Amino acid sequence: MSPQRVFALPRQRSLLLPAVINPFVHDLKLTKADKIKCFLRGIILVPLRGIFLLLVLMIMWPVSFMITFGQSLKGAVEPMTGWRRFMHKRVMTFLGRLYFFGMGFRVVVKGKQASSVEAPILAVAPHSSFFDAIVCIETGLPSTVSRSESLEAPIFGRFLRCVQPVLVSRKDPDSRRNTILEIERRAKSGGHWPQVLIFPEGTCTNRSCLITFKQGAFVPGVPVQPVLIRYPNKARLLLLTLCQLYTTVEVEFLPPRIPTEMEKRCPIKFAQSVRAVMAESLGLPVTDHTYEDCRLMIAAGELTLPMEAGLVEFTKISRKLELKWDNVKKELESFANIACSCKGGRITIEEFAGFLKLPVSPALQELFALFDRNGDGTIDFREYVIGVTVLCRPANNEEVIQTVFKLFDIDEDNCITQEEFSGLLRSALGVCDLDVHSLFREIDADGSGHITYDEFCSFALTHPEYAKLFTTYIELQRYQGLQGEELDFDASLSHCCTASHNNHQEDSTSDKKDD
Repeated sequence: MSPQRVFALPRQRSLLLPAVINPFVHDLKLTKADKIKCFLRGIILVPLRGIFLLLVLMIMWPVSFMITFGQSLKGAVEPMTGWRRFMHKRVMTFLGRLYFFGMGFRVVVKGKQASSVEAPILAVAPHSSFFDAIVCIETGLPSTVSRSESLEAPIFGRFLRCVQPVLVSRKDPDSRRNTILEIERRAKSGGHWPQVLIFPEGTCTNRSCLITFKQGAFVPGVPVQPVLIRYPNKARLLLLTLCQLYTTVEVEFLPPRIPTEMEKRCPIKFAQSVRAVMAESLGLPVTDHTYEDCRLMIAAGELTLPMEAGLVEFTKISRKLELKWDNVKKELESFANIACSCKGGRITIEEFAGFLKLPVSPALQELFALFDRNGDGTIDFREYVIGVTVLCRPANNEEVIQTVFKLFDIDEDNCITQEEFSGLLRSALGVCDLDVHSLFREIDADGSGHITYDEFCSFALTHPEYAKLFTTYIELQRYQGLQGEELDFDASLSHCCTASHNNHQEDSTSDKKDD
């Protein structure tokens, strides 16, 4: 009587694919007619607008220099008062509107902006390009959060100084904490400071969804006013925007969102509730992508993988699987070793078997199916990270490694010969004609012709993919022992060869446990 197959548990819905696979790439497609229109309009509009914008900048720079002259952005910074505040709020705002008007932007404002007392923080989304700076103009040039390096940019660095930004420095290890403290200080000043405008997504997207909001705007626990930004006629690249007759921008102020007591204690929940309100108003889905996904996307490109291969919804994966950036980056490198020759950056079962140096067998198909979460016959990087973390690494502990080593070491001489190694693998995989020479040689680091425990342990710890194969085999032994059908290796191997001879393929008895 053969043991019954234990089928997989249902997949956790929380780890299914997001609604939008890649929110970071703009798909720019121009028809031949669009290109002709841009060329004809560009001949006239681009030179005229270029001259006009240059004239506006020539006025804005000396004005911004006057406003910021002698003003420090470090130490105990205080908000501008008197004539500086007037020049900043009135003159620079007017010149900013004039600048965007020169670029062809037509701004439509909906709703009403709250005061700094009613809502000290403005959360703007979706963030898609530097054109979104128009929201800063329409809100009266509030304070923003910016990298300290941006202040060194010619011309525009001086404009940035006018809003007295909260500065973030990559060189300062305490920068993140200091930034949050400064945002909190300004937000709780009771209207003494202007509002702080934040793009909570922290990076640019293609406006197809709202990605994870960073917590900085929500840590102070003060009311936040959501601000939506839309481009009905799709703003594109700078040159293409200058070639359009006009570009409509809609800026909508939603009612301020006052946090509950729980949301004050948990900024993540506050950020999620604000994002949900904004997504509903925009009619967009939400995903758990973050800036770290951008970094992984770039890293994937450097490893000659398709850039989309690095997108895993880092926030969700790291939180649920307790992984850090370095862990995921390391898994990406391991994945690239398998998938570098695959088109599209997805692993088929043949490539999976080739990496493990094992033949395609029912047991290996079972393992592959556990990785292949969507059942499309391939493994992408996201599925690989989940599979290795949930299935393989928990099974790859010292106790399991010792147990598997003892199974291989049939004569108990504390080393494994190639005959012992191939014998157990044939039984575990259900394959009688098995060549394990290359795998054995890889584990046998010193080339002595036998595998010591240290060599076996070292290989197992760096190749967790094998762990699930052997733990499934061990569980099968226990299951059959409970049924009074303790497996005899020789009998099993004989049965396997007989079945192979009759060309009869049986179902695998691998235990399909899942997360």
